[in-house]
Amino acid sequence: MRDFSSDHRWLSLNTATVRKQGDLVEIIDACAKHGIRAIDPWRDQVAAVGLDRAARAVRDAGLELSGYCRGGMFTSDASRRTEVRDDNRRCVDEARALGASCIVLVVGGLPQYSRPGSEASKDIVAARGQVEEALAEMLDYAKQAKLPLAIEPLHPAYAADRACVNTTKQALDICDRLDPGRSGMLGVALDVYHIWWDPELMSQVARAGKDRLLAFHVCDWLVPTRDILNDRGMMGDGVIDIKSVRKAVEARGFAGYSEIEIFSNDWWGKPMDEVLRTCIARHRTVV
Repeated sequence: MRDFSSDHRWLSLNTATVRKQGDLVEIIDACAKHGIRAIDPWRDQVAAVGLDRAARAVRDAGLELSGYCRGGMFTSDASRRTEVRDDNRRCVDEARALGASCIVLVVGGLPQYSRPGSEASKDIVAARGQVEEALAEMLDYAKQAKLPLAIEPLHPAYAADRACVNTTKQALDICDRLDPGRSGMLGVALDVYHIWWDPELMSQVARAGKDRLLAFHVCDWLVPTRDILNDRGMMGDGVIDIKSVRKAVEARGFAGYSEIEIFSNDWWGKPMDEVLRTCIARHRTVV
């Protein structure tokens, strides 16, 4: 396992971590000041400053992109299927313009939550089928752009509104069906917040192998958790054994960034420089 104690070369900042403290250009400038060499921006943050300006800021700062958040939200009623397809194609185009290494996919839950205005449904089996069908279509487009897609399994608490793919096994099963040749164009983004509890985690990481492990996200699970979405912990403040998970993914050949992604009302209330300094310190000691 790599030793992070002496520097933060392999720290990437998911820009949601400080989304309330500044716009994307301000976040990029702060990362450059703190010697953070990679980010994973969100589409709404890119849209707020403009794609061309965002791409220019990334290039001027010399940053890499560990991913691009987010594609997916595949589930909808029939009237919005074209919207889903076109939105995800735009996501591929944006990621390519920004130089992202992959697109992180949050696949969607029940259609009325993934694409508001869709006819309400309780059929999660049908939602999972629709995810796979729409993902196959997006994969064809992404292959033309040579841009890998990373399915992010989310904690089961998000099954209804954000993602009906909730375990690493589910995500890898989809990968095996849609990309049996393991082309490197379809894999998983593993976020410890969503997968730490899974008794099959280590065996599924081994199953994934280097070619399917496209992204690795870190934060912590607080006890008690006051808000399932916006009360993630800074690494070391909760109960996740982060190093054991990183050891497992690196044992399979993953050598990319450990990407810090913290949705937290508490951390959003602190100055950006304080958050980044803490991220760097915990990356060296906890991650």
